[in-house]
Amino acid sequence: MKKNDDIQLEIVDMSVDGSGIGKLTDAAGRDGNAMTFFVKDALVGDKIWARITKLKKTYGYARLIEVMEPSPDRVQPPCPVYRKCGGCQIQALSYEKQLEYKQNKIRNNLVRIGGFDASWLPLEPIIGMQHGFRYRNKAQLPIGRDKTGKLTAGFYAARTHSIIPIDDCLLGVSQNQEVVAAILDWMERYQIEPYDEKTGTGLVRHVLVRYGFRSKQLMVCLVVNGGFVPKAAELTGQLAKINGMTSISLNVNKRQDNVIMGDTVKILWGADHIEDFIGDVKFQISPLSFYQVNPVQTEVLYGKVLEFAGLTGKEVVWDLYCGIGTISLFLAQRAKKVFGIEIVPQAIEDARRNARINGIHNAEFFVGEAEDVLEKVCGCGNGMQKEIGVMGEGSGTEDWRPQVVVVDPPRKGCAEKLLEAILRVMPERVVYVSCDSATLARDLKVFCAGGYEMVRGQGVDMFCQTVHVETVVLIQRKDT
Repeated sequence: MKKNDDIQLEIVDMSVDGSGIGKLTDAAGRDGNAMTFFVKDALVGDKIWARITKLKKTYGYARLIEVMEPSPDRVQPPCPVYRKCGGCQIQALSYEKQLEYKQNKIRNNLVRIGGFDASWLPLEPIIGMQHGFRYRNKAQLPIGRDKTGKLTAGFYAARTHSIIPIDDCLLGVSQNQEVVAAILDWMERYQIEPYDEKTGTGLVRHVLVRYGFRSKQLMVCLVVNGGFVPKAAELTGQLAKINGMTSISLNVNKRQDNVIMGDTVKILWGADHIEDFIGDVKFQISPLSFYQVNPVQTEVLYGKVLEFAGLTGKEVVWDLYCGIGTISLFLAQRAKKVFGIEIVPQAIEDARRNARINGIHNAEFFVGEAEDVLEKVCGCGNGMQKEIGVMGEGSGTEDWRPQVVVVDPPRKGCAEKLLEAILRVMPERVVYVSCDSATLARDLKVFCAGGYEMVRGQGVDMFCQTVHVETVVLIQRKDT
């Protein structure tokens, strides 16, 4: 057996990245227990022919050649380029089975990494969507040229920087197509070159589109390798004709790396933000703001955070990794006081502005590493509290000590120092929101060794057609 051999496999499981896991079948003339193969785009129940692409001692990788007998859970993907693009890893799987796959993914990580007892795991059924397409309010599309030299926009193929041309991504809003067509027409008309990663030349790198599902407002931000664009009036004139257009800007990124957005934004036309709502809370969203991409499920997710937090109006809440204050302001409606911490200064400015426009006066926001701010407040007494501006004169520890801590960290999970700081403060409850159940399980293991227990957990499908899933967990101090 060697690379490029064709083999017959029966797919018996799926990996965390959505690849099918298969064993060599008797029909291939091999011992079925000898080798496991991982095959992208293969589903549990498929019987397939695959071509070996890489071999290790006990496992290998193969490319799907033909589905001889499809899984009963296989459906026809509506996107014609879903296999090439790779963004929707499980679009060929029925939605019911997508939810089952994600539920099992969360459960398996909690058991395998977190050390939880599989026979007693307070994990509630995952919450899915009624419609699993057209849910993304944000698109970031690279601009380049194809092999024939034609200007194109789309998405990078998995693990490459080769652009797969996509006229209309079915996860995004239909307005994306109109925006991209206008930009490509402008570039073609005025001979404006796309950025070339190999040479570092060219101007247009990406186009960012944001859409307010409730406000119907549209934002376009052109990411460029320079401080200006020629024929800017012609560009804005075309884009401004699109229904709902509210903000057109440039983002300057001269870095020669994979970072999409630079730090400088220049407004070309309209406002510097768009608005949208989560529940009854209005948010102003700028090009650099972090804002959940699925507004329908975000409201469901934050509703679960609010439910798990168990607020009665008497609690002080610390929201760590608060971003532009989305969770903070959602919780402030039921809390006595909310403190939000975020390391990005622009995000904190956005959070404070969002509090003002909603008339929310019981939320304060601070710039810094979450663990550092928490340490200063909790370790140095009232003097340090006043130094960082948490409380006014005469405040006692009861004014800032949290009964509830909410964490919504990036994919890598909570910093070790932050976990240590939270365990020193020992709030009654911690609500953990995670976009990666593996790092969630790792961090929960630390909490449970430090005097907490998991009380509830639930997945929310924010990213239909993909392997990603959001999870919210409530842990409670054992002596509460």
